[in-house]
Amino acid sequence: MHGRPPLLPGCADKNQVGRAAEMLGTTQGFLRALGEARLITPLRSPGGYRRYSRYQLRIAARARELVDQGTPIEAACRIIVLEDRFEEAQRINAAYRRAAESADPSSAA
Repeated sequence: MHGRPPLLPGCADKNQVGRAAEMLGTTQGFLRALGEARLITPLRSPGGYRRYSRYQLRIAARARELVDQGTPIEAACRIIVLEDRFEEAQRINAAYRRAAESADPSSAA
């Protein structure tokens, strides 16, 4: 990723974490806990305020969903990391499959 993540629409740096929490229906403390668990690491503005990318907000929303279902936050973070790794492995496998099929069209099933 190049540069800083985009601010949420209509947000100033100083209320980024508050606006993000409001959008997700959670608390600033929950977002900080995700940072402490190293699930997301927001960039900081020159003034030291947290700045969340859209990707980080999607991860935080998934964590909120799991926690709301009764999953402990530490377990929710681990689940999300594993889900992310699984999705990446699927993308890589699909790319390998496409490359193999284009190299040998007769091997397509």
